[in-house]
Amino acid sequence: MTDVHQTQLRALLDACFGSARANHILRRIAADAAIGAGPQVAATVSRAVFAQAMNAALFADLLDRVPSARFYVEDVLASGAAVRFDHGALRTVRLPSGATGALPAGEQAFRRILEPLGYRVADVYPLPKLRMTGHAFRHLDHPETIPQFFVSELDVSAFDPAFGAAATRTFGTSRDPLTADHLALLARFETTGTAPFDDAVAGLSGIVAAFACQHDTPAAHDYDILRAASAEAAWIATEGNSFNHVTDRVEDVEALADRQRAMGRPVKDTVEVSASGRVRQTAYRADAVTRRFRHDDGTIEERVVPGSFYEFISRDIDPDTGLLDLRFDSANATGIFAMTTAA
Repeated sequence: MTDVHQTQLRALLDACFGSARANHILRRIAADAAIGAGPQVAATVSRAVFAQAMNAALFADLLDRVPSARFYVEDVLASGAAVRFDHGALRTVRLPSGATGALPAGEQAFRRILEPLGYRVADVYPLPKLRMTGHAFRHLDHPETIPQFFVSELDVSAFDPAFGAAATRTFGTSRDPLTADHLALLARFETTGTAPFDDAVAGLSGIVAAFACQHDTPAAHDYDILRAASAEAAWIATEGNSFNHVTDRVEDVEALADRQRAMGRPVKDTVEVSASGRVRQTAYRADAVTRRFRHDDGTIEERVVPGSFYEFISRDIDPDTGLLDLRFDSANATGIFAMTTAA
């Protein structure tokens, strides 16, 4: 069996983040060693290796930001195991017309990253209670072992004009973090499925940085308008397109939730069960973070608001396909999204 520490994935993470950081990440994630197996020193990197490295970096970023997630993952590591990273979730905004500042509208800002790396939209999930839509991106080459992305999109046109104006003022300041070099790298992956190793090293950190907050510090009065109508819009106003949560695929989410409650961890009271019964999810409540808000007189106010969180999922085999059921569920997603309200 190939050692994940002797793969192109390790070589790419080493080159981008240093060997200590790469080792820290790879000890905590049960990465598929078959992805990028072969000589560590190679002229090119596949889209799968780059996608896996991007996911590993984003997972580590969430652990840096979310203490409750970090404590859980350290428990897993201490037990001699590693996290099976199922999916990451992020939130986007679609204004009533045009782009979101300099960013492509809504989920398109991330479709342009994910599709060149081998992802395709597997399903679309209406989230009517939230006035959002979820897009599940699944990897074509390694659907069960490269994490999925659940990219939700807030439909600003579904709210009243005051909300729309506040959203436009807040998110209309968004900058596009991707440079011409980043876009050229993604185009290379899209057309050939590979890219030169040095180009991948040069581009990985910048593409990972796209999963962050790209707009200006929100105005306090705009934040209050957004929060009154949508906890999700308020979350995006402070956290942007950062990973809202990452998810550990576990064998028995119900038993895990019971153990976490007994430990006094901030796990939600119930487990969300899909209509099929095959997908079961729960999560920690979001960790609190301190964020800055502008006032019209130029002063800055700090408030404690919900940050990101950690999720758990169990997936059963779909009897119709004989494969792991990789789908999501709109009701489950709505229940899990409430973790940023319950912080």
